[in-house]
Amino acid sequence: MSLADQVLAVNDDLPIRTNKPVHSGKVRSVYWLSEEDSRRLISENDYDVPADTPLAIMVISDRISAFDCIWTGEGGMKGVPGKGAALNAISNHWFNLFKEQGLADSHILDIPHPFVWIVQKAVPVKIEAICRQYITGSMWRAYEKGEREFCGINLPDGLAKDSKLPELLQTPSTKGILEGIPGVPAVDDVNITRKNIEDNYQAFNFKSIDDIALYEKLLTEGFDVIAAALASIDQIFVDTKFEFGYVKDKQGNDKLIYMDEVGTPDSSRIWDGEQYRSGKVVENSKEGFRQMLLKHFPDPDILLNKDRMEERTALARDNDLPVEVLMQLSKTYTDIAEKITGEKIVLSDNPKAEIIAILKEQYQLID
Repeated sequence: MSLADQVLAVNDDLPIRTNKPVHSGKVRSVYWLSEEDSRRLISENDYDVPADTPLAIMVISDRISAFDCIWTGEGGMKGVPGKGAALNAISNHWFNLFKEQGLADSHILDIPHPFVWIVQKAVPVKIEAICRQYITGSMWRAYEKGEREFCGINLPDGLAKDSKLPELLQTPSTKGILEGIPGVPAVDDVNITRKNIEDNYQAFNFKSIDDIALYEKLLTEGFDVIAAALASIDQIFVDTKFEFGYVKDKQGNDKLIYMDEVGTPDSSRIWDGEQYRSGKVVENSKEGFRQMLLKHFPDPDILLNKDRMEERTALARDNDLPVEVLMQLSKTYTDIAEKITGEKIVLSDNPKAEIIAILKEQYQLID
C-alpha cells in the first residue's frame, strides 16, 4: 500500500444517508442526518440533547490548507499522512479536559472513529475568537510597521519579536463576511473591537449582550487550561483561535459551547519550550509549514497579499510540493499529538473503508 493511499484527501463522497448537500470546508466535511436518524441516534445512545436536535456526521481529512489554499505533494500525495487523526485526537483530548475541569460543553456527542465526530447542530457566533500570549505573526508584522492598536487594545513600545505580551490578549476578527455593521468592512477576517461587538451583538449572533463577557471568559479559561497542560510537557501555547456557538440543553434553553476544533496545530501556534529558552523558535504547528512556503517560493508577497488571490490559487494548484516536505509535516502533527495525548497515532491503511464499516454496522447510517 502506498503512502498516498493512506491519506484521506476526499471526504465528501462517503455513502452516508443524508437528504441535504454535503458541506465541505477546507479540512472537514459535514453530513446532516435526517430527522429520523437524528432522533434514533439520540435515543439509542442517550445523547444529552433534546430529542429533536439535528445531528451531523463530521469527517476530517488529511488535506493541508495554508494561506487559504489546499496544497498537494508529488506522487499523488493529496494530503499529509496522519494529520486528520492527529488533529481529532488533540481536539478530543482538550474537550475532555475542559469537561473534567467544568468548562463549557462542545458540539461533539460521539467519536465513532479517529476521523469522525457525531455533532449536534449549533448556531455559530460569527467571531473568530483569537487569543495571544506572544507577539508574532500578523500582529508582529503590523507592530513592526508602527501599529500600536489592535482590536481596540493599545500595545506599549519596545516589544521584541516573539516575546511574551504583558498580558493575554483577545484580538477577535470576523468569521465570514458580515454586511451592514458600522465600522466593520464587509470582508472575511477583519479585526474588530469589543465595542464593535457590543454595539452590534445581534449581528454577531449573540443571544444577549451579557454573552459577550461569557464568551470572553470561556476563551480565557480554555486558553489557560491548554497552556497549563502544554507547559507540563514543555511546550508553549503561543496563540490560538476558538469558535463558539449556541445549542439547546435538554430543557430547551440556549447554552454557549465550544465548537469546531480547539488547541490544534492548525488553529494555534505551539513552540518548543527548551528551544525557545535557548533563543530559537521551533514550531510544533502548521506555522512551520507556512514559513516554509514563504521561503520556498521566490515571491512570498503572493501568499501574504489578499489582492493576489488568483495568483496564489494558481501557485498552489500548479506546484506539487516535495514528498519530504509533507512527511516532515506529518511528523510535526503526529509527534505533537502523541506528546499531548500520550497515545500513539496509528496510520490507517484505508481510513475510508473503516469509516464506512463502522457507520454501517454500529450506527446504521449507510444503506
